[in-house]
Amino acid sequence: MTDLDLRLVRYFTAVAEHRHFGRAAAALHTTQPSLSRQIRRLEGQLGARLLDRTPQGSRLTEAGEVFLPRAEALLRSAAQAAASTRAAATPGRLTIGYLTNLFVTPAVRDLRRHHPDAEFVTRHLGWNETAAALLEHRIDVAVTRLPLPAEGLDVTPLYDEERVLVVAADHRLAGRASVTLDDIADEPLPRLADPAWNAFWRVDPRPDGRPAPDGPLLESYEEKYELIAAGQLVAIAPAVVRRSRLRPDVTTVPMEGVEPCHVVLATRTGDRTRLLADTCETLETHLTPGT
Repeated sequence: MTDLDLRLVRYFTAVAEHRHFGRAAAALHTTQPSLSRQIRRLEGQLGARLLDRTPQGSRLTEAGEVFLPRAEALLRSAAQAAASTRAAATPGRLTIGYLTNLFVTPAVRDLRRHHPDAEFVTRHLGWNETAAALLEHRIDVAVTRLPLPAEGLDVTPLYDEERVLVVAADHRLAGRASVTLDDIADEPLPRLADPAWNAFWRVDPRPDGRPAPDGPLLESYEEKYELIAAGQLVAIAPAVVRRSRLRPDVTTVPMEGVEPCHVVLATRTGDRTRLLADTCETLETHLTPGT
């Protein structure tokens, strides 16, 4: 049986990420000769060469390609084990993540009233941050929207939101009672980095199989709304944006014939503390319509 040193495994994943011993050594705050020795130690433990040096840097061997995803899973599992153990030892702190326009304040107030000895922290999440924030133990529960990677997460549906089209105030569709996908067949929509979100929020492909017209790849909320206000883009968004403080040069139009978006509660699979269970129940009570 081989007992792997997690520090050596972490060094290997750093070299695999940077594809260069020098850059990996700098990221790890160590020297290149020391890093090379540690990689050789790991290769000795495994009985296989993992990396080949090249004029451009380094590349994974076939054995390295096989080991890399297992190494990453091993490090992730170790981090999760440590975080779960700390959480069990100090169960009085819990971090709640939420997306823009998903309001957790009433639930958090209720939790603080019923658990005066516990500490509840809230954290705003970027649109594509939920899964990583949970799996990396930066948050313990998230109020978020689908689509969401399911691996390692438990997801509880809360409610559905209709979707609207966001357009410039002087756009040809502004003021309409509603619009359909046919009305925006030739309108460019912003692209997102995540393929699942990209498909859902652009309705791409369209029901007839045609691709949605391409707009620029955007990450910034502010940049997206600047381009919408300038008449260069339209965007599909949750209907709740109608109740938020939109720019005066931007408006929304209800959409017909598109699937609503889904608001959910997400936690890590296997997390089972009483405080987390009470938090999830309180969030469901406050956020689920009719409860």
